[in-house]
Amino acid sequence: MKKIGSIFLMAAVVALLIVSVPVHASKMDSSIESSAKKSYVFKTYLKEDDIKIQSLDGAVTLTGTVSEESHKSLAKETVAGLPGVKSVDNKLEVKGERPADNSDAWLITKVKTALLFHSSVSGFKTEVNAKDGIVTLQGEASSLAQKDLTTEYAKDVEGVKGVNNEMTVAKTSKKTQTAGSKIDDASITALVKMTLFQHRSTSALNTSVTTKKGVVTLGGKAKNAAEKDLATKFAKDVNGVKEVKNQMTIE
Repeated sequence: MKKIGSIFLMAAVVALLIVSVPVHASKMDSSIESSAKKSYVFKTYLKEDDIKIQSLDGAVTLTGTVSEESHKSLAKETVAGLPGVKSVDNKLEVKGERPADNSDAWLITKVKTALLFHSSVSGFKTEVNAKDGIVTLQGEASSLAQKDLTTEYAKDVEGVKGVNNEMTVAKTSKKTQTAGSKIDDASITALVKMTLFQHRSTSALNTSVTTKKGVVTLGGKAKNAAEKDLATKFAKDVNGVKEVKNQMTIE
């Protein structure tokens, strides 16, 4: 009798385990999908894109369309940084015709992307044009320092031959988003990765990026101290970053 009871008990435990695993996975998958949609990146930079997120046991598939190639990478990097995500299959398609590499249209997109994620410049309000590799910046800067920094960042984009900064400086200082604003860690990690990739001085660096409560840790290798310092500088000026710990080694 005791033997039969033990068998029934073991069967019940096994059945419970079989049922509970999918339920747990389902909750985790729902959390991943929800967190992605609520992330700063998706609500700020990807809100006009048609992105569908499906997670199955932590394996995420992205489908739908985005307006720019950079948005495709940004979506993937953001989702990859969410807790519980094991892999990301990026099946997003870019609407319209992709600009030819090294063309002026391609360069405009790269410069806009490089400016967009920095807290010390106004990427949304800066107009970018290019002709034969020469970039022209227009719009309004909150200060002369911001105007100069916008020029510096634009010059450091791969393919830019020169920068004409025709931005006007506002007569009264305007508040801009400051570093340390409340942004989720997955978004910060994605923005830092995208920023380092867009800048000529750091695009080739083998850099790992992790974020915890707004504190970014950089790992990997740099060729020299100057490259390491630049990586710190660019990462510090990304929206939401409170502090940067640069643990990169110099080759």
